[in-house]
Amino acid sequence: MIWDLQKFAEKTALIEGDDNISYAELYERTQVLIKGLRKRSLAFILCSNTAECVIGYTAFLNYGIVPLMLDAALNTQTVGSMVACYAPAYIWVPQELKEGFEAYLPIRSMGGYVLLEADACDDVELNDELALLISTSGSTGSPKLIRLSYDNIISNTKAIIEYLKIDGNERAIASLPLNYVYGLSVLNTHLYAGGSLVLTKDNCYSKKFWDCFEQNSCTSFAGIPFMYEMMDKLGFTKKTVATLRTMTQAGGKLSPLLHERFAEYAAAKGISFVVMYGASEATARMGYLPADMAVAKKGSMGIAIPGGRFEILGENDEVLTGADEKGELIYYGDNVSLGYAQCREDLKLGNVNHGRLQTGDMAYRDQDGFYYIYGRKKRFIKITGKRTNLAEVEMMIKEHFDIVDAACAGEDDSLDIYITDEKLKEDICSFVYEKFKINRHLFHVYVIDDIPKNAAGKVQYAALKPKE
Repeated sequence: MIWDLQKFAEKTALIEGDDNISYAELYERTQVLIKGLRKRSLAFILCSNTAECVIGYTAFLNYGIVPLMLDAALNTQTVGSMVACYAPAYIWVPQELKEGFEAYLPIRSMGGYVLLEADACDDVELNDELALLISTSGSTGSPKLIRLSYDNIISNTKAIIEYLKIDGNERAIASLPLNYVYGLSVLNTHLYAGGSLVLTKDNCYSKKFWDCFEQNSCTSFAGIPFMYEMMDKLGFTKKTVATLRTMTQAGGKLSPLLHERFAEYAAAKGISFVVMYGASEATARMGYLPADMAVAKKGSMGIAIPGGRFEILGENDEVLTGADEKGELIYYGDNVSLGYAQCREDLKLGNVNHGRLQTGDMAYRDQDGFYYIYGRKKRFIKITGKRTNLAEVEMMIKEHFDIVDAACAGEDDSLDIYITDEKLKEDICSFVYEKFKINRHLFHVYVIDDIPKNAAGKVQYAALKPKE
């Protein structure tokens, strides 16, 4: 069991519109949902930011059913391929999507969701430690999943509660999707600490979102870089949100300029601004920058979370201990996932990671012990033999031209830059040529309608392609 929902019985757990759901009511609804279900079976949850989705998630995890969290907005073909691969016993799905599962029968409904059970399904063998499955692909429907254990979830939840000082007085708003580990970690921590979560489908760029935030006296906001970039464009730092006490950022590196801007805004308003670092393979969080260092260490993702530790490996797998030595970041902690699954048979596998994660991020540590990410191991290309950091090029273009929608991809001797504003094309060509000394025939600037992003707002680089 992850959460003791009866411990906070009279407190408010969830708020959705005018509906306030206490911990006691949440517990009762989970009991109704799981009645008669088979323990240690597999379930798919098609996620939305609704109370029913949360009820399904908490019910399954506390009862020993292993859920796979999928975006309810995925197309039916994509979901269908996942169902064919893993053959779940149950699917917890919004009512309007239930017709897409011919081999499943409705056995229970609650609010806007219906529980479907396989008409005929062999029981799947699940590892005893396996608690939760997270998709590695936001939108492509890849069968590759991350296997998380009960210990992974509990250890990471406790660590986040400790460094963010979350208690029963905290009230977060669901600014991120629940099929995304960052959004899920907000739910996990607040339910564990006896706090509340306000559910909304509005995005943080809308007036309705912030009206909802203030009307419900929310205390914290969680966002990824794209969300902070958009909020900056809309002049958020000129506003005051009376009940806001904590702002967190993860899901990619915030530009040092924007990091500094929001850190200074938060300091002036008495708000804790905490930049964090994580990955689905580590349940959620691996590092955080304490709020009191947000300005002084702009650009840093901070230090390891309580109970975790980092090391940096050089090109020959030697551990680098000096300040400013660059290499691949390795993380150790109880929150490191069991490993991956690519088919139903893999769900019986044990712990293959053994608490160690090669992050794929390139990093260095300063003289004070704070870590900085400067690129992805796989996000480097060589231009005429010189290593070029795609993330750095992308960030510098966005900062110089003050734009949000830009992305860089490519391969050796071919840098591809994608933008959405035709008017900037020639200026960007000149900037890249002058700034990075890259010959014009070795890079291309493409104008496309939209930069592809997943439900959490992260750029999907594999989906970038020029217009036909």
